[in-house]
Amino acid sequence: MRSKTAIEIYAYWDELRGHREVPSRNQIEPAHIRNILADLFILEKAANGDVRFRLAGTRICALFARELRSTTFDALWLGEQTARLRRVANEVMQHKSPVVLSASALASTADRLPTEIILLPLRSPDGDIDRIIGALVPLTRPLWIEATPVNFLDLDGIRVLDVEKTSLFLQNRPEIPLPARQPAMTNQGLAGTIRRVLHLRVFEGGRQD
Repeated sequence: MRSKTAIEIYAYWDELRGHREVPSRNQIEPAHIRNILADLFILEKAANGDVRFRLAGTRICALFARELRSTTFDALWLGEQTARLRRVANEVMQHKSPVVLSASALASTADRLPTEIILLPLRSPDGDIDRIIGALVPLTRPLWIEATPVNFLDLDGIRVLDVEKTSLFLQNRPEIPLPARQPAMTNQGLAGTIRRVLHLRVFEGGRQD
């Protein structure tokens, strides 16, 4: 993990879960993480299968220049990536697997803003694992960020965290980068070759420069 916010929320999540696989939403005390609340969000799986923002911190909403509550998580991403990100969010909950995403935030400027997103599964009050607490943090602060909203995120890589490791800085599995998209081929199928990273499928493809 590259951002202090991602490291801090993971450490808090890990402390709350103790010897269990996943902590409960009711265990979270905002006062204990108040210094990073503006960069945090909570996702919830709706009855129709959508994964939506239940809460989003002020810095995240300011980055996109809009309130994200009730917005689907996949709506933040480039159109061809929405199905992939919907699947990733669902598999974080299904397989209780914390994940770190590397992404580029895209605005009307020509710059690509490196961004880190962490997704950590949570148990809801009824016992189902249908929520995620996470953080979304730009890794740099260019001058334009205060005046120009981000329109979409472009996925660059996925890392599945190994919760069995005791050291926070040794538990990251290597990031799986998404290669540049190759020219479309009729015999390649929907999105090219599918590779598996633990329980997550990573589709060959990615952005087109």
